[in-house]
Amino acid sequence: MAANKNALIRYKTIDNCLRNNYKQWTLNDLIEACSDALYEYEGKDINVSKRTVQLDIQLMRSDKLGYNAPIEVYDKKYYRYTDTAYSIMNIPVTDNDIKVMSEAIAVLRQFKDFSLFKEMDGVLQRLEDSVYSSQKDHQSIIHLDKNDNLKGLQYLDELYQAILKKVVIKLTYKSFKAKDSSEITFHPYILKEYNNRWFLVGKRAGSNGVSNLALDRIISIDYDLKTAYLDQGFDPDTFYKDAIGVTVNQGERACNIKIWIDKSNAPYVVTKPLHHSQTIEHQYLNGSVDINIKVKINYELERLILGFGESMKVIQPERLKKRVNYKLRTALALYNTNEPD
Repeated sequence: MAANKNALIRYKTIDNCLRNNYKQWTLNDLIEACSDALYEYEGKDINVSKRTVQLDIQLMRSDKLGYNAPIEVYDKKYYRYTDTAYSIMNIPVTDNDIKVMSEAIAVLRQFKDFSLFKEMDGVLQRLEDSVYSSQKDHQSIIHLDKNDNLKGLQYLDELYQAILKKVVIKLTYKSFKAKDSSEITFHPYILKEYNNRWFLVGKRAGSNGVSNLALDRIISIDYDLKTAYLDQGFDPDTFYKDAIGVTVNQGERACNIKIWIDKSNAPYVVTKPLHHSQTIEHQYLNGSVDINIKVKINYELERLILGFGESMKVIQPERLKKRVNYKLRTALALYNTNEPD
């Protein structure tokens, strides 16, 4: 691992420590935290000296890295931020930073016609918009749907690193249906986002299939460095090929699902397919259409269909048609009573 990367890990670790106001941080505490972080990322002991951490703090305080961190020593022993809202992760970009990033984006755009870079076009557009909006008096042109209050987002980086380094993790997890939390040993494969919610996909110890865990149900994370990681060559594109969402019924085969869509919603579904397998089976004179998708029936598919309400009707298979019919009738019954059960 390069020395400058070690330094970045130390800066981030010191920042995380000083943002935690529930503990008083001595220099020895910061040295120990940096050593633990480097061991976690490198997998071996790296000697972090007292002088190294003192220089790190000095650099973080200075303008050399652009941090200008408000680090103070109090009681002649403990370190903290004078501004409790400060973090090196929140520092604004400078005019020079904007200029450099704009130039980098311009260079990357020269390669946009190469097949390797085609999928980068949307990323570059969002990055360019972010750089543009960071300048004074400029509002963002692209508005992305986001919810900063989503629970579990604080685990994203930690889980990403575990997947990258193929490390087994131990989770304290509490599903919506469970009364109590449980300890889970998990071999993480990928992080997946669906409908503005994040999931961890991998293999649960003692289970044969692939599982997904919602990040907002995770209570705590710890690494299990003693358990060997099960690398089974998981391919997410193949695994999710016949599914909508994150739930994959692994013992079931994909089936043809025929759906009627009224004329007002037909253009929307035609231009934004429900699934990549979607084909148009029939176009009616009144503008409505029959489409076909080949997927595994799951919870997310049902929710998607129900979301269209009276504008969509399942024609086949019969079991999905009956299930959607039952849920719609149950929903209607709620409106026909004074008080819900």
